[in-house]
Amino acid sequence: MKGIVLIGFMGAGKTTIGRLLAERLELAHVDFDDLIVESIGMTIQDYFDRYGEAAFREKETEILTHSLTLDQVISTGGGIILKEENRQLLQQFPKVIYLKTEPEELLDRLKKDTVNIRPLVVSKSPAEIIDIYRPRMPLYEESATVVIDTTRKSPAEIVTEIIQKAGE
Repeated sequence: MKGIVLIGFMGAGKTTIGRLLAERLELAHVDFDDLIVESIGMTIQDYFDRYGEAAFREKETEILTHSLTLDQVISTGGGIILKEENRQLLQQFPKVIYLKTEPEELLDRLKKDTVNIRPLVVSKSPAEIIDIYRPRMPLYEESATVVIDTTRKSPAEIVTEIIQKAGE
C-alpha cells in the first residue's frame, strides 16, 4: 500500500503538503473535509449545528475507514484523533505522518490564512486555540508512524523529509 495519511492541527499544512506530496509521488490527493462535505451534502459547520459533534465524528470514522483502503494521500481534519476508534484505525495504517508545528507558528499561519477562514479561529483567542491544541499533541503522536516538525520549514522541505522518513 502506497497511501499516506497526514494528521495534525489546523494550520499545520495538511492540505498544502498533501497536494505537493501527492504530486511528487504521483498519487491522488484527497482532502478529508471535501470528502465529508460531499458525503453529508452540506457544510461541516451546518452538519455540526444540525446533528452535533457525535454524529459528525461517526461520519468521520465511516469516511476514514473507507479512505484507508485506497492508495492516495489523505489530508485529514484536525480533530480526526479525538475519537479512540479513529486513533486505532490510524495506528493500524503503515504511513501516518503527524505534521507537528510549534503553537506560536500555528497561530501565525492561521492568522495569515485569508482563504480558509476557520470558525474556531474567529471565535477563540490565541490562548484558547493553544489550549485546544496542547492536549491533542500526544494523540497525534500516538496515532502517527512518523512525526515531522514543520516549524520554520518550507512546504518543499517538508515533502522531501516525509518522502525520506516514510520510505517512499
